[in-house]
Amino acid sequence: MIIIGVPVLILGESGSGKSCSLRNFDPNEVGIFNVASKPLPFRKKMRMLNDSKYQEIMAILVKNQSKCYVIDDAQYLMAFSLFDRANEVGYKKFTDVAVDFYQLVQTVIKLTSDDTIVYFLQHIERDDAGRIKAKTAGKMLDNQLTLEGLFSIVLLCEAKGEEHYFITQSDGTSTAKSPMGMFESLKIDNDLKMVDDTIRKYYEFEKEADG
Repeated sequence: MIIIGVPVLILGESGSGKSCSLRNFDPNEVGIFNVASKPLPFRKKMRMLNDSKYQEIMAILVKNQSKCYVIDDAQYLMAFSLFDRANEVGYKKFTDVAVDFYQLVQTVIKLTSDDTIVYFLQHIERDDAGRIKAKTAGKMLDNQLTLEGLFSIVLLCEAKGEEHYFITQSDGTSTAKSPMGMFESLKIDNDLKMVDDTIRKYYEFEKEADG
């Protein structure tokens, strides 16, 4: 049996509601890797590991004691790695940073059960053509790794006034994407618990567990 976990990329500007989208999870059903050690924007005590690093994240994922994990904010894994190696010269550190992130995603895919979903919450930036993409640690790293190519599901978190929502497909200005028929509309509520339930229903995870 091939074990395939599901990595999901959640993109959005700071303040767009990425972390807030966790609010409807039961604290016992999700584990949060809090890379930047920032407080959550709502009142609920969640299971959270602050100042998370690659090795401890992957070690916990391999143990797979939960079916749902969140890495918030994932781009800081790359940024902090480069800060730690700021005095190094040459391009090797950018290759190493790309490899580390790639290995993290591959750990989700290959070393967690096929009903495990890991959400990567990531800031955005615009490329030279003005298209919204995942923020990385710079163009040198982008040359090593096309981040969105590692994910089948990429949701874009947006906010307009008091309204917060996810975009499920690209209109040509972003890298948002999702499998055909997974979501009923282009714009859905900013509720990662609802997204999690939808993905599990789409892939029939509950039927597999029952069977």
